[in-house]
Amino acid sequence: MKNMKKEIEKLKKRLNEISYIGSLLALAAWDQEVHMPAKGTDARATAISYLSATIHNKFISINRDGLLTKLVKAVNAGKIKGENAVIVSETWRTWSREKKLPEKFVKELSETCSKAQSVWAKARKDDDFGLFLPWLKKIVELKREEAKYVGYTESPYDALLDAFEPGMTAREVSEIFEGFKVFLIPFLKKIRESKVKINAKKAKGCFPIDTQKTFNEYIAKSIGFDFEAGDMSVSTHPFASGFHPYDVRLTTRYKEEDMLYALGSTIHETGHGLYEQGLPAEHFGTPLGESVSLGIHESQSRMWENIIGKGKPFWTYFYPKLQREFSVPFKKLAFGEFYRIINRVRPTLIRTEADEVTYNLHVILRFEIEKAMIEGKIKLENLPKIWNAKMKEYLGVDVPNDTLGVLQDVHWSTGGIGYFPTYSLGNLYSAQFYSAMKRDIPNIDQKISKGKFKEILLWLRKNIHSHGKTYRANDLVRKVTGENLNCKYWNDYMEKKYGEIYSKI
Repeated sequence: MKNMKKEIEKLKKRLNEISYIGSLLALAAWDQEVHMPAKGTDARATAISYLSATIHNKFISINRDGLLTKLVKAVNAGKIKGENAVIVSETWRTWSREKKLPEKFVKELSETCSKAQSVWAKARKDDDFGLFLPWLKKIVELKREEAKYVGYTESPYDALLDAFEPGMTAREVSEIFEGFKVFLIPFLKKIRESKVKINAKKAKGCFPIDTQKTFNEYIAKSIGFDFEAGDMSVSTHPFASGFHPYDVRLTTRYKEEDMLYALGSTIHETGHGLYEQGLPAEHFGTPLGESVSLGIHESQSRMWENIIGKGKPFWTYFYPKLQREFSVPFKKLAFGEFYRIINRVRPTLIRTEADEVTYNLHVILRFEIEKAMIEGKIKLENLPKIWNAKMKEYLGVDVPNDTLGVLQDVHWSTGGIGYFPTYSLGNLYSAQFYSAMKRDIPNIDQKISKGKFKEILLWLRKNIHSHGKTYRANDLVRKVTGENLNCKYWNDYMEKKYGEIYSKI
């Protein structure tokens, strides 16, 4: 066992070295979205490509002397248990995947995606899908290659999805999403037929960006984000990056005429940031210092953004502050009306601006399209038509241009094919986790209404954040809630909340 401890420490050292480079790579990617000048695109793409290839090579060489193989055998023989067994097993899982990818491929994919991001941003700005199309074709081609290298049983999409939600398959996602559609489409129809009409224009005005920034940071800090271990900036597409639990970067975006535009994104990304800050710093670089999956990550952002951040208790505490900071129009806007406005259900073009009810339909649309892309069932030239048709079918919305349609998300330009399903899985996880939290924390609504978020954050730290990758997603759900992942809690939450808002639909 003594020798095994030495070998484990050797593995941890190698993993840490890789993570240091990974942090710098993440920082370069964050800067690319936040501060980098336009002329820096090619140089940054080359640098990012080099760092990606370096990380890949160093990770593959982690088993250069048979270290990882020896440790896996020891785990299988029961000689290594507990946390160390998790470190070895999860490292082996990732290593087994990465070793299948040639260095040349990793470098090409990284460089292509880095350049494609800038092209996508311009294409989106200019409403020019044709500009982005050649890059999308190249990315899809490369992701198909990746699926072949990694291997799959049923669909090449499985190989890509596994990188974001380990163990989940396209078939399982499809079954969950079909269940979503069965519930959502008629539920949305009932809401749209309701006699309750909500006038969101009453919340519009002129809101100085600097004042918005201060208020958004105030909310993030109030719910637990540590600004001594983090930062919040502005980007075209809000995101969160965790370089280390003591260095977590958030971004949001503002509209001068719409105060609420930034709030949802800020609280959402803060949820991600709280998870990153809650990962055990002592395990940085190892699987015990990493998040379980993107679905679990999204459960944290969606819980804070919607279940908590759009709830009555939350705004019972924050609304008076909002009214003081932005007296026009909120001083004369009654609390009940404000609550209905922030929870208004209205099919819209943009996923990140979608309400809770319609959001999953946006995700389903993207999942179905990108799965078909990878399986070669659609021509990429037809993407705008396919996108627009699904928007009409699922949401009843006409798409006026590609900027507001197929070009709105950054994910495909970054190579993040397989990412989208995690958003809806996150919704399911969030409702189930929150139900367990309410069971464990007495009078949770009263505590939120008084601005007491510490107990909530401590519960999340204890039950989710602190475990790192000790458990797979569904194992974690069972441990925390006592049940497998299911739609019941999310559906019940939807019906209770929106049934009340829209007069018991």
